[in-house]
Amino acid sequence: MRLTAARHRPLATPAIRVEGISKRFSLGKQALQALDSVSFEVRRGSTHALVGESGSGKTTLARILLGFERADAGQVAIDGIDAGHLSREAQRQLRRKIQFVYQNPFASLDPRQTLFAIIEEPLKNFERLSAATRRQRVESVAARVALAPELLSRTPRELSGGQRQRVAIARALILEPAILVLDEATSALDVTVQAQILALLQQLQQQLGLSYLFITHDLATVRRIADSVTVLRAGQVVEHGDVNRLFAAPQQAYTRELIAAIPQVSSRLAQAHTENA
Repeated sequence: MRLTAARHRPLATPAIRVEGISKRFSLGKQALQALDSVSFEVRRGSTHALVGESGSGKTTLARILLGFERADAGQVAIDGIDAGHLSREAQRQLRRKIQFVYQNPFASLDPRQTLFAIIEEPLKNFERLSAATRRQRVESVAARVALAPELLSRTPRELSGGQRQRVAIARALILEPAILVLDEATSALDVTVQAQILALLQQLQQQLGLSYLFITHDLATVRRIADSVTVLRAGQVVEHGDVNRLFAAPQQAYTRELIAAIPQVSSRLAQAHTENA
């Protein structure tokens, strides 16, 4: 298989560094402060969770990281590279390093295309490869995410939710990125399939040295997969740090409220995760 561990710089260099990011949107005569001086780091080879309720600024921050929005203030460094002062071509190449996995894979996958074409598309956009080489790359990454070869000729409509999310992950991996941004990537799945996808993500991280920014409102999932966490509320950082410390001794009332609200489904997720490990 061509996919190799995605380590390109010393471990001391964070995979993602966000410093003082602010973003305001104009809503007619009013303004919405979506992000207010947000800072955090994602250590290389680790999973950092960005946690908050709807409207906390999580998705806006993800769009800034991916270059879909520009921050009003602050700096973003991806793999040690300042993402804010690059030429268009340099920005395009930087996007190879950081790929996105959406909450709803069905909405992000073209229902008219086969799975092969969906996974292959980034290769056609970024690399000049023969059809035979592209096929080998697609089949290789499909095997890595446990997609059977016969599925590659099907369309997204013919798949289960878990299979569609595996396709989305395969497409994100095809360019051999160093970083995945996962925006509520398991929240639309049932508990058993969630556990399977989380186990897959952990396996891929161990095999490829990937760094994850895991955006979610689900603290039960955070506790299972994350190494560190930043809690957002109304665009501001409420608390951040090691995930075990945060769950054992949260310092802020808002964080304590979020932890107290974790439903009993977390125990079922833990059981399903164990069964699928």
